[in-house]
Amino acid sequence: MIGESTLYTTDYELGQDNLKRWGMDIHHPVFWISGGLVLLFVVGVLMAPEAAKGAFDGAKWWSIGAFDWLFMVGGNLFVVFCLALIFLPLGRIRLGGPDARPQFSNLSWFAMLFAAGMGIGLMFWSVAEPTAYFTGWYETPLGVEARSVEAADKAMSATMFHWGLHPWAIYAVVGLSLAFFSYNKGLPLTIRSAFYPLIRDHSWGPFGHLIDTIAVLATLFGLATSLGFGAQQATAGLEFLFGFEGGIPAQIAIIIVVTSIALISVVRGLDGGVKVLSNINMSIAGLLVLFVLLVGPTAVIFATMGNTLIGYLGDIVSYSNWIGREDEAWMQGWTVFYWAWWISWSPFVGMFIARVSYGRTVREFIIAVLLIPTLFTLVWMSVFGGSALDQIQNGVGALAAGLDKVELAMFQMLENLPLATVTSAVGVALVLVFFITSSDSGSLVIDAITAGGKVDAPVVQRIFWVVIEGVVAGVLLFGGGADALTALQAAAITVGLPFTVVLIAMCLCLYLGLSHERKYGSVP
Repeated sequence: MIGESTLYTTDYELGQDNLKRWGMDIHHPVFWISGGLVLLFVVGVLMAPEAAKGAFDGAKWWSIGAFDWLFMVGGNLFVVFCLALIFLPLGRIRLGGPDARPQFSNLSWFAMLFAAGMGIGLMFWSVAEPTAYFTGWYETPLGVEARSVEAADKAMSATMFHWGLHPWAIYAVVGLSLAFFSYNKGLPLTIRSAFYPLIRDHSWGPFGHLIDTIAVLATLFGLATSLGFGAQQATAGLEFLFGFEGGIPAQIAIIIVVTSIALISVVRGLDGGVKVLSNINMSIAGLLVLFVLLVGPTAVIFATMGNTLIGYLGDIVSYSNWIGREDEAWMQGWTVFYWAWWISWSPFVGMFIARVSYGRTVREFIIAVLLIPTLFTLVWMSVFGGSALDQIQNGVGALAAGLDKVELAMFQMLENLPLATVTSAVGVALVLVFFITSSDSGSLVIDAITAGGKVDAPVVQRIFWVVIEGVVAGVLLFGGGADALTALQAAAITVGLPFTVVLIAMCLCLYLGLSHERKYGSVP
């Protein structure tokens, strides 16, 4: 319900700007502007991939270098804001009203939000990142000496910092804002709705079109980048297993396979597609974690969990500080880079989390989106990262010589455990399934934004965006190779700068909305 106050009275009618063509129901300005900018970007990158890489890299590093303080302040603010909501009376508010009930079981809910949020990143970096920090591949956190005892502890706590509370707080702010304003205030499920408390009906004008367009571009560029780099990791795994040189053709073939399965999943919808794949994801991931825990250095892994948790809590203030850092190059190259990346992904992940979180209380939402994934990440990183560091410190395997290719790090670690061929094959399969869930969930999000906030747009519209994601990744990979993908990633990260300001404003709007609901709505 809107409530007794006129604060949320709006003349907006869902779909008023929508145009029905070719079996699709599209939001007139956002769809065309987004599509045109994507086409312009792809053509420009294909014409001059090296120049595009240089230009977007320059924009990325300018954003990171000049505004590192803004990214750091924003990341800290989001964590504090989310933790406060757990303890404030506002946490009792239920998304959808007091009588709303969840659509999915707790296990399926968690599996979907985790798979969409960062499952694929954990496969890519759980071994590579702590290895990079420990060996000094690219600077070391807090300026510790590479390959020292202290470096091992900092390698794990720094990795945990980048995959713990801060990124999930970013997702939680966006997800909770969209869910609340849609389910409790009757506004469309799109980014612009979160700003209604501040700008009222201007949300439906040019400002709202701009916000939604940026969200579409950030989501599409982020997904296409992940598809491209994920194809490289999957190909590297297949080459590692079978010894063939796949190259670009094999990577494009993987993108085609992933896109095809994602297409089937997105046609089946949330229940028949995304939920099923997410549950499969979590089952396979859980089995792989359990296997490595049991056959790997079990005692070392458990010790790593405790040390990582203590180190994370003890160093979180040091890692969160941006003033007078001796390791400024490491902070900008890793932490600020990560925060910009998570923020650029937040429209996609946040909106998807909102779609599957109807019926949850604010407190339940924050605990599930912020704290539970952080604990799961602690276990995941300790199992894989701890095993890798143990091998390096004991001079076992290829990783002991240093990090060569990040896409091979996971397979190089598994090589030194029993059943290496089987576990590596499972790792490749897990990478692919994580890609599929990211692709289909991302397509549902882009579909909703470009339909003006509708969640029941025609199936052909979902198919369109799944295909576009695969085409963008495949065409750029084929026409520009690694340079094109790097340019795409840099463009996505650059979008993180303006979206940091957007998310800070979103926190204020969400607080105003929740306070209004507590005052005028039915809150226990």
